[in-house]
Amino acid sequence: MAPTDETGQAAQQSSPSGTTPPVRPPVGGAGANGRMPRWLPRAMVLALALVAVFQLGSWAFHQLTGLLVNILIAFFLALAIEPAVSWMASRGMRRGLATFIVFIGVMIVSAGFVTLLGSVLADQIIKLIEGFPEYLDSVINWINTHFRTDLKRVDIQEGLLRSDWLRNYVQNSATGVLDVSAQVIGGLFQLLTIALFSFYFAADGPRLRRTICSVLPPARQAEVLRAWEIAVNKTGGYIYSRGLMALISGVAHFVLLQALDVPYAPVLAVWVGLVSQFIPTIGTYLAGALPMLIAFTVDPWYALWVLVFVVIYQQFENYVLQPKLTSKTVDIHPAVAFGSVIAGTALLGAVGALIAIPAIATLQAFLGAYVKRYDVTDDPRVHGHRRRGEGPGLFARVRGLWERRREAERPEGRGPGQNSNSS
Repeated sequence: MAPTDETGQAAQQSSPSGTTPPVRPPVGGAGANGRMPRWLPRAMVLALALVAVFQLGSWAFHQLTGLLVNILIAFFLALAIEPAVSWMASRGMRRGLATFIVFIGVMIVSAGFVTLLGSVLADQIIKLIEGFPEYLDSVINWINTHFRTDLKRVDIQEGLLRSDWLRNYVQNSATGVLDVSAQVIGGLFQLLTIALFSFYFAADGPRLRRTICSVLPPARQAEVLRAWEIAVNKTGGYIYSRGLMALISGVAHFVLLQALDVPYAPVLAVWVGLVSQFIPTIGTYLAGALPMLIAFTVDPWYALWVLVFVVIYQQFENYVLQPKLTSKTVDIHPAVAFGSVIAGTALLGAVGALIAIPAIATLQAFLGAYVKRYDVTDDPRVHGHRRRGEGPGLFARVRGLWERRREAERPEGRGPGQNSNSS
């Protein structure tokens, strides 16, 4: 019979001399009574602590996303005004006072632009409301003439005033006033936060750089300072080149609107220049919509002329003006710029679209110093064309193609010298 498990274990444990070898301790550090290892509770506590820290960090990041975005905007604004502040500080002015003067100038220009634009929109809305009865009468007359109806403006107005749709719309608008007010207050607080951080970044820029460099070795300090300088040059160059293109665009559109006798031509020209340059991708369409709408109130054909001019000027700007003005400041390919705007919009929305181009230009210029480049060969394929006289000419290629075609049309077994009568 086969031995039992206990008999087999006893036979394996017994030695040839009859003595029992010492029992080995269990693997894993557990004692004879099967207790857990000493390191396991500490490992479990450490894992739970890491999970808690990760959850807390994720929650804090989501709560502080708005503040972090505001700080990012303020940092790029500080980089944009850094050249002007540094220029004034190099002339003996205190850096805080120079930053304050630059901020006051930017705020005055922005407030003036918003005030002028608001007055234009308010005037147009008032004119639209005053002329609405005449527009309504013309529409009613057209409908009565073509469809042989007997509509009256009084009946339509009474029907609208008694309709449930208008009552619900007024109630929803009344409840939405509080939401709009809260959004306006939140926007003002956000602008104040961005302005304060921008002022501190610009005024205390040297101190901030010294603080960062104090915790880095000398080699890293040089890299940080070089990256900071590149960011200032690229961001400032981007803002100033866009400002110059906005000035040129505004002057060109002012000449057109003034020639068409469109009202508020100066304000509309400023609107077109700023919106088309500082709102990427869709800024051109937003900028041209308002002048077209106001020109349409004067004459529908004027709106068409404005549309044609906007399209033609946009092509001139994209292919002639912009490459010359941005070749030394923000020298990036248009496809890269377009892709960076899309990526920035996907990550940070409108803020990402605004800062995408200077951020990519800064990164490209910083990484360009670490890429080793070589002299390009004179191979004509590099330039996308052949050298003159290289390869067969046009007539030679046509003749060869004709001979190959004739060879393919000959019957099999008939050489070039044979004719149809030879046997």
